[in-house]
Amino acid sequence: MSDWLQRLVMHVHQFVYERSGGRVGASLAGRPMLLLKTIGRKTGQPRTAMLLYVVDGDNCAVIGSRGGGPHHPGWYHNLLANPDVEIQRGRLHAPVRARVAEGEERDRIWAKADKVNKGVYERYQRGTERRIPVVVLEPR
Repeated sequence: MSDWLQRLVMHVHQFVYERSGGRVGASLAGRPMLLLKTIGRKTGQPRTAMLLYVVDGDNCAVIGSRGGGPHHPGWYHNLLANPDVEIQRGRLHAPVRARVAEGEERDRIWAKADKVNKGVYERYQRGTERRIPVVVLEPR
């Protein structure tokens, strides 16, 4: 699938997820999806990103892949500036605190997320010089 078509599908899917209140959209092609609601670090405006996630104990975790591009995604920078955010998984809304995973924790979650995403994250990592971050979302 071309990049522009993939972006269009993601935007439409997020639109449906948000407008349905989470009744539709909690998965995409068998992959679990959440809505991450942050505040823009520069604008102060609310931002929402739809992301693949994995469950890790009581936490969720997301990957800052940005399609394997050379820069971290905007939502990642927003989390660094303000780690207290909200997620929506299906119809469930929850306040969480974000932190970047390191070491063994990062490696373990990375492997789990890459498996759920059918090897796509490893392909992205091979295609970029930056270390793609793993972000843990802990319930507040």
